[in-house]
Amino acid sequence: MEILPTIVQDFRTLKGLADKAIAQVRDRDLHWQPDKESNSIAVIMKHISGNMISRWTDFLTSDGEKPNRNRDAEFEDDQVSREELLKRWEAGWDCLFRAFDVLSESDIEKTVYIRAEPYTVLKAITWQVRHYSYHIGQIVYIAKHLRSEEWKNLSTPRGKSGDYLRRGP
Repeated sequence: MEILPTIVQDFRTLKGLADKAIAQVRDRDLHWQPDKESNSIAVIMKHISGNMISRWTDFLTSDGEKPNRNRDAEFEDDQVSREELLKRWEAGWDCLFRAFDVLSESDIEKTVYIRAEPYTVLKAITWQVRHYSYHIGQIVYIAKHLRSEEWKNLSTPRGKSGDYLRRGP
């Protein structure tokens, strides 16, 4: 069984969910936060992108926490435009997918380092799947909250499960 294509598809699915949620939000709402301790969609996008560039650049050969990363700054909303946010966002995802282009199944048991701690490649990858899922869930939740009745569902809408089940495979 090949694991890497399944993981790449999971990452593509997560990105697709986030992209569809982000597309539904007005520009000004990208920076909305429910309170001062919460993150806006813009901040979450900035954090995920910063994490991706750090983790996936030279994935097999350098520590996943790069010395030039400023993680704390990722949580500051610098009020950049949608275009700039999307540019950063795509740069992070591009870095991730390029890393998978050179990975092979034989790399799964190799050791990589994150903050000088050793992890198997598989463990490091699943950590990132979990991490990005957590934050993409936040993006979707915030977007859905902001769009309310105007929200276009990204999965089976409430009350429509029966329709989905009757449709079959």
